Parts: sequence; structure tokens; C-alpha cells
Amino acid sequence: MKALTRHRKLSAIWKSEQGFKGWFSTVNHTDLGRLFLVTAFFFFLVGGLLAMLIRAQLATPHSAFAGPDIYNQLFTMHGTIMMFLFAIPTFEGLAIYLLPKILGTRDLAFPRLTAYGYWCYVFGGMMLLVSMVLGIAPDGGWFMYPPLTGPIYSPGINTDFWLIGITFVEISAIAAAVEITVSILKFRAPGMTLARLPIFAWYALVTSLMILTGFPPLIVGSVLLEVERAFGFPFFQAELGGDSLLWQHLFWLFGHPEVYIIFLPAAGVISMVLPVMCRTTLLGYGWVVASVVALAFLSFGLWVHHMFATGIPHMGLAFFSAASTLVAVPTSVQVFAWIGTMWKGRPELHLPMLHILGFFVTFIIGGLTGVMVAVVPFDWQAHDTAFVTAHLHYVLFGGFVFPILAGIYYWLPQVTGRQGYFHLGRLAFSLIFIGFHVTFLAMHWVGLLGQRRRISTYAPDDGWSVINLISSIGSFVLAIGIAVVILDAILHALSPRKARRNLWNAGTLEWAMMTPPPAYNFASLPEITSRNPLSANPRLATELARGHGYLGTPRKNQRETLMVDAASGRPEVLVVYPGNTRLPIMVSAVTGLFFLSVLIKVYWIAPIAVAGVAALALRWVWETGSKNDIDRQPVGQGINLPPASQAGRPPGWWGSLFLLIANATFFGSLLFGFVFLWTIAPGWPPPVWIDASVVELGSGLLAGIISVLAIHVAIRTKRAGGSAIAALVIALLATLGLAICCGTLMWRTPEPTDHAYAATLFVLGSYGLFHALLAALMVGHLIARVLRGYTSGERWGEFAIVGLWVDYIAIVVALVLLVGHLSGWVT
Repeated sequence: MKALTRHRKLSAIWKSEQGFKGWFSTVNHTDLGRLFLVTAFFFFLVGGLLAMLIRAQLATPHSAFAGPDIYNQLFTMHGTIMMFLFAIPTFEGLAIYLLPKILGTRDLAFPRLTAYGYWCYVFGGMMLLVSMVLGIAPDGGWFMYPPLTGPIYSPGINTDFWLIGITFVEISAIAAAVEITVSILKFRAPGMTLARLPIFAWYALVTSLMILTGFPPLIVGSVLLEVERAFGFPFFQAELGGDSLLWQHLFWLFGHPEVYIIFLPAAGVISMVLPVMCRTTLLGYGWVVASVVALAFLSFGLWVHHMFATGIPHMGLAFFSAASTLVAVPTSVQVFAWIGTMWKGRPELHLPMLHILGFFVTFIIGGLTGVMVAVVPFDWQAHDTAFVTAHLHYVLFGGFVFPILAGIYYWLPQVTGRQGYFHLGRLAFSLIFIGFHVTFLAMHWVGLLGQRRRISTYAPDDGWSVINLISSIGSFVLAIGIAVVILDAILHALSPRKARRNLWNAGTLEWAMMTPPPAYNFASLPEITSRNPLSANPRLATELARGHGYLGTPRKNQRETLMVDAASGRPEVLVVYPGNTRLPIMVSAVTGLFFLSVLIKVYWIAPIAVAGVAALALRWVWETGSKNDIDRQPVGQGINLPPASQAGRPPGWWGSLFLLIANATFFGSLLFGFVFLWTIAPGWPPPVWIDASVVELGSGLLAGIISVLAIHVAIRTKRAGGSAIAALVIALLATLGLAICCGTLMWRTPEPTDHAYAATLFVLGSYGLFHALLAALMVGHLIARVLRGYTSGERWGEFAIVGLWVDYIAIVVALVLLVGHLSGWVT
């Protein structure tokens, strides 16, 4: 088959619908990555506009530009948009677009999940923008500390927009993290071992795992605060056994890892682009990977350094201060690796390199001020001043925006297939670099002079007027620089000059394809023998276009790729992707209906929305699989592989595994909240404890054991080719028994509005009830699949997926029942 014929056939199989309608049905990672990035930069512009309004207000003393109420909304929405709607989605968009291309595959693991995550992001973000347009935007700061944001001091709907909108957006982040993690581990070119992974893939993998374990604590906090506001459960009210510090712990358990979740992808861009700009390879690849993993672990032990002024015991202050200083070590390893890479290479000052140098200067200053605020006595003086705001911006803008701009200029020719013409990039860099440092060096200065953060005005006698004016002027120069970047990118895309295929002479796989890239990425999948395959084989692009790799012959109008062994990259199964569908946007819209019903307090709609999500989810999974056993299929290079439907651990098993990691973190955060309130909060013991029941506890534990045994008997029976219906029915009844035990626990819990003990116990019971019903739904769906012929002795992967969920749910329900009943016995 000729290369042009192969291209036309693959394009027909993989293409999205043409025109505007295609946005709503596409599941192609290239389309969705672009949509993510464009949407994220739209929110970046909105957040930047809010920043200009903030600086306009602070430019002069006693400014009447914005009143205190509007100003509170401005700085709250600025922080919220930049952190939740720009930084994280930009990483998601870049990873979704880039990863299949650098991993040598045709798409991500779960294309429909990518689309679902994107539309959750759009709907959640628009919810927040609507609140701003209506003048009822969140106004309690992007960190939403109670009791200020509780029902007593913030009775309006402003705070609810933040709690519900951000939770909606974080569903998108969790979906993307599952997608990225499974894709890096299981969807790579054959032969790409972990030691041959492109360095950006390591950064993306670690970042995704951090999202899965870092975001659930904030989701827990948001749920608890919204339940307190809506139903009066006193989680954060000290007089009723709650504690507002619980929110700070949950928030910063997310918030400090969030800093590194933002920084690490940007550092990954540096590690990808810098060696190409220096005409060499990355120095210390293994050390860099180790430092990234170490940084991820350390980041979860630093959250209390945001709480040094809250009365933490001295031993705790010493520990977290030392840990906050220690985190500089793995960061320094990466910085020295980058410096060594420049030293051994021949740096060329192209636009990406200019932004990398801007990153070095800015991020090192931010890191040094970070070490300063890690020292407790200094932190006590600088806490809640403009110094901390300036430090945050040096870390986040210097550590994220400059590398992302370097990445934009590096990959723009790959995305557009065009070469820049007007050369506005150097002017833009100069404006951004000068404007940023003028703005935030001045903010450091005024913070040391005592200006508090989040103030809407100040007096002329404070001595801050000139510094604030300088800072505001710098911010407008910075804004002009960003505008020039956007103009330059648009002109680049419209340029008549076509870029050659590998403009930068890079060695990674994204340059071994046509530009702009086709919907299928690679006409055939490569066999990887080097960390820089294009450098090792300059003819690789031509060989792949001619079909010399894997899956070089299109067949049956199927979107095909390979799933490989996680460690060795050995091909395991043939994966066939679903086609274009509007199902993801439908599911996300019904999900949004649930959040909207909670927001506007029309609670009778919520169960309808949940039922709608369940029905659409069942349709989602029903469309997968096969009713017939399929012979091993030739995939090229003399290898025959079974389809994914006949794998013992299909892609859905891996997705479930990492989703359950996030779920377990959520549950662990709930348990942490329960223990924290019991041991730390004032107002304990509660006036009434639950009456422990041996029968109820024993029944729940027995039901959990039966459900686990039954589902594993079903798995063994199906693998042996027998009928598993009887074991599945027993598992179904056992999971319903778990639901009854959790419901009984909730029913017998004391009035949850009277004390935080009852409130947390009720929420734990609700968690157990929801998951027990979810397990029953999954087992019931599996029974239907068995009856319709979707499983056999060869096709038993769905049993493994359901078994994974039943095992987890049996464990967490047992823990819920133990916590509830043991608390009654202990007292």
C-alpha cells in the first residue's frame, strides 16, 4: 500500500466531524488538547483582566475605582481562575495534545473520558464566569476560609458558586489524571521501556499521580462546607464541635502539592525544550527523574507551613519548617541538571530559549523567597502581607508561565505546520520580563513595609503610594506583553510560510509526523530502541509513513492502537477505540444539572440528575466489548495479539485502579476530618453518642466478606468457562446488604445538625451507602452483560473490573461501620 493511500484510509477512519458540530462529538486527543489549551488561555485572559483591575484599584491611595465588595470579588476570582481554570487545565491540554505524539501511539487510553473531562471543565468554568457577570461572584478569597465563608458570615450564594463550580472543575482534573496515568503506563510505542520514556512523560506521570492524591482533600473540604451551608451540619463551627482549622488542613493538603502540580509540567517542558535549544541531550536523566519523584513525595509533607501563624505546636513548626527547606534539594538537582545541559551543549537564543532564561531568573528568586518564608520567625512577620503574594507570583508565573510560553513557541510549528513571519516574540518577551519584575519586585518591597494582602485601599500616610503606582505600571506593561504573544501566535498560525517537518532538529517522536499532525498521528507505530528515536534513525518518519512499523495496514474501519507492558513496553493487546460520539457532552451536561440543582437549592432535581448520569454511564460501558471470541490479530513485525476485550486486565481495569486511588484518598480525608475533630476540636465530647450494635456491625462485615468471596468465585468460574450467574446474584445481594447496613447507621446517627460528631458520622455513612449502591449497580450490569453474551472464558476482563470495585467497596464500608460503632463502644 502506498503512503498516500494509507494516509487517506487512516484519515477517513480517525477524522472528526467537520465544522462547528465536530467540537461536540470529537474524541480525538489532538482536537481536545487544542480545545483545552484555547479555553485555558481564554480564562487566562479573563484572570489577567481582573489582575489589571486590582492594580488599577491599588495604584493610588483612597481609590474609588472599585468598592470593597467588588474588590473582594475581583481578587477572589483572579486567584480562582488562575489556579483552577488556567494553570491545571493548561497542563491537561498540553499533556492530552502531546503525550500520544511523544509516546508513539495514536490516542490516549480513554478518548471519551478526555471529552467528558473537557466539557466538565467548560461547564464548571462558565458557572463561575456567570456568577461574576451577575455580580454575585465568590468573595471569600481563592482559599475560602471558614468561618468567613460559612452560612453565618456569608449567607448569599457567592460562596456556593465557588464550592460547586470548583468541585465540578476538579472532576475534569481527576478524569484527565486517570487518562494521563494509564496512557503513559500502558499506551506507548512497542519497545519504549520506562528508561526510554521522554522526560516530559515522567513529569506528566508524577503530576497526574499527585492530582489523584492531592485534589480529593479539597473536594472533601468543599463538600463539607457546602453541606454545612445548605443543611446546617456544623463541621467548622467551634461551638458545635467543629473547627475552622479543619478546612485549612484539607485545603492546604491540596494547596501546597498544587504548587508543584503546576510547577512540574512546566519543568517538564524545560527538560524537553532546553536540550534541543542547546543541541545536546539532557544531562542526568536518571537524577532528574528521581528528583521529580522525591519532590512529589516531599510536597505532601509541607502543607502546614501555610499555617505557621495558627498556633501550631513548636515541634510541628520545627518539623514543617525543616521539610519546607528540604524541598529545595530535589528542585536544585533539576536546576543543576539544566545548567549542566547548557554547559555541555551549544545554546542558541531562539525564542523558546529566551523564555527559559526568563524562567531561570524568575524562579530562582521565587525559590529564595520561598526559603525565607519557610523560616518560622520571618514567616510570622511576612504572613498575610504583599510579600507572600509576590513570592507566590514569582513561583507560579516564573515557574509556569515562562516555561509554557517557551513550549508554545517550540511546538507552535508542530501544531500549525507554519513558520513565524513577523517576529514579534522578542518584543513580547522583553515586555513580559520587564513588566513582571517591576510589578512583583515592588510588591516584595511594599510587603516588607507592612502592606497587607487583600486590602482594597490604603492611606497616603502609609508610605506605599509610589511603590504601588510603580507596581501597577509594571502590571500594564506585562499585560501588553501577553497581548503581543497572543497576536504573534495568531499571525504565526495565519502565516503563508510552511514549516519543515522537524524545524528544531529534535530527537523525539512528535517531530516524526506530518505538520500539522493528522488525526491518527502515525501511519504505523514505531519500535523504540532509543530515548531519542528520531536522532537514532533520521529516516524514521519516512519508514513509519510507508507502514514499516506496527498497525501499518488499516482494516475494518477500526481505530486501532496497542497496549503494552508497563515496564518493558512489550506489546500485549490490540485496542480498538470508540468513534466520534456526543455521549461525553451529554454526561457532563447531566452532571452539571446535578451541581446546578445543588447551587440553586432545588434539591429534588439532584436525584433525577444522578439517575440520568447512571443511565448514560450504563449506556457508555454497554457499547464496549464483543459477543464473540476473536482470534489473535496480526499487528505487524510478525506479532499476533488478542483484542483488549479478551485481556485479563483491560484498559478499564487500569482506569478503575487509579480512579480508586483518588477515591481512597477522598475516603482517607474524611477519616482524617473525623479524627481531627475528635482529638483537636473544642466542644467535645458530643452530648449524644450513637448506640453501638453488634448485630448491625456483624451483618455489615459478613455482607462485605460474602460480596468479596462471591465476586472472586464468579471470576474463577467464568475463567473456567462456566456460568457465573449464581455467584453474581449472591454478590448482588451482599452489596445490597452493605447498603442496608450503611443506611441503618445513618438512620440511627444522632441529629447531625446538633454536633460535628453526628455530622461527620452521617457523611461517612452516606459515603458507604453511595458506594454500596454503586457496587450493586455494577454487579447488576455485569449480570445483564453475561446474559446477553458479552462474556466468556476468554472475555472475562469485565469481571476483573467489577471485582476490583467490590473489593474496595467492601473494605471502605467495613471501615465506615467500624468507625461508627467503635466510637459508640469506646465512649
